[in-house]
Amino acid sequence: MDDTLLMIPGPTTVPKRVLDAMSRPIVNHRGPVYGEILEETTAMMSEVFKTDNESYLITGSGTSAMEASIANIIEKGDKVINVVSGKFGERLQQLTEVFGGESIPIEVPWGQAVDPAEIKRVMEENDDAKALTLIHNESSTAVVNPIKEVGKIMKDYDTLFVVDTVSSLAGDYVDVDKYGLDICLTGAQKCIAAPPGMAAITLNDDAWKVIDNVDSSTYYLDLKAMRKSGNKSPAQTPYTPNVSLTYAMREALTMVLEEGLENRIQRHHTGAIAVRSAAEALGLELFAREGDRSNTLTAMYLPEGVTDDQLRGTMRNKYNIELAGGQDHLKGKIFRIGNMGITGLPEIAATITCLEMTLKELGFEFESGAGVAAVEDAFLKN
Repeated sequence: MDDTLLMIPGPTTVPKRVLDAMSRPIVNHRGPVYGEILEETTAMMSEVFKTDNESYLITGSGTSAMEASIANIIEKGDKVINVVSGKFGERLQQLTEVFGGESIPIEVPWGQAVDPAEIKRVMEENDDAKALTLIHNESSTAVVNPIKEVGKIMKDYDTLFVVDTVSSLAGDYVDVDKYGLDICLTGAQKCIAAPPGMAAITLNDDAWKVIDNVDSSTYYLDLKAMRKSGNKSPAQTPYTPNVSLTYAMREALTMVLEEGLENRIQRHHTGAIAVRSAAEALGLELFAREGDRSNTLTAMYLPEGVTDDQLRGTMRNKYNIELAGGQDHLKGKIFRIGNMGITGLPEIAATITCLEMTLKELGFEFESGAGVAAVEDAFLKN
C-alpha cells in the first residue's frame, strides 16, 4: 500500500472516518434513505458556503461545476468577463467559448491577484455582460483573489458574479451571501478533504432568474433538472449519483463543522504562514506577489541549478512526500506545497524536514533546522 504523504493542492489526504463512510452498503438512490443523506449533505454544504441558498451535489470533479456554472447561464453571443490569472481562470474562459459566449478577458500576470479597480473599469465598459467569472484561490499560481472587494463592485451591476472556490472553501474565508456571490462552486478533494469525484454548486435568486430564461445547452449538468429533482420528496439527483462519494462528502463536511469553520480556516492560514516562512528561511524565492499569497498552498521557484525531477523526485522516491510542480509555462520553474484539508503541524514539519534534507543532498548550504524552526515559530505564534 502506498503511504505517500500528499502535500499537493489536491487531492488531499482523506481521513479514515471519511474512507470508512464509503464502505457503507449501497442504497437505492431513489429511496428515502439516500434522500435523507442527500438532504443532510446539501444542508451542510450550504452551511459551509455560508448561504441560505440551496446547494446541489454533482458527481464529477470541480470542472463539472465550472461547466455547469457557464452552460446554464449563457446563450450564443452573450458577453462574459473572465478574469484570467492562472490555469483555472483560463479554464472558465475556455468554457465560455465552448458554449458560444463572447469572452472578455481580464488578463492578470500569473503570480498576481486581480486589481478590483480593473474589474470596475471593465464593468463600466461592458455593463451588458451576462456574467463575470473569478477564481478565488488560483492553485496553479498560489494566489488568492479579493472576492469580497469584487463582490462590493458587482452589487452595482446586473451582471452575475460567478466564483470558483474549489481550492479555498473550508480553508479560507468565503461568505456567499455577504460577499454577493450569485453562483459559487467547489470541489470535494481539497480543503474539504473528501475523495475526488464530487463537486457542489449554490445559486441565488438572481442566478435562477437568468437560468430560467436560458435554453440550457447541457444535459447531464442541467441545473433546472437538479433543482427539480432536489425538490422531490425524498430528495434526488436527476441522474444516478455516486452514492459512496455522497457518504464520504457527508462525513467530511461533518468533520469540517465539528472542527468549526473559523478554526479550520485559521489552521489553514497558520499552515500557509509556516510553509512560506520555512521557504524564506531556506533561501527559496516565493512565486506569488506579497499580499496576494494563498492561504491553502504555497508556490516557490526551484533553486537555480536544480531540476524539478531532482527536487520533487527525491521528495517522492526517497521520502515518500508528494509535492506539485508548475503548470503550463511554469512547468520546471516552480514547485508547490499544499496545506489543505486535514494537513497540520506534523505533516508540514515532516515535509519541511525532508525538503531541507533534499536541498542539502543537492549541495545547498543553510543552517540546519532553519526551515523547521520557522514552522515551529509560525504555529507557536498563530
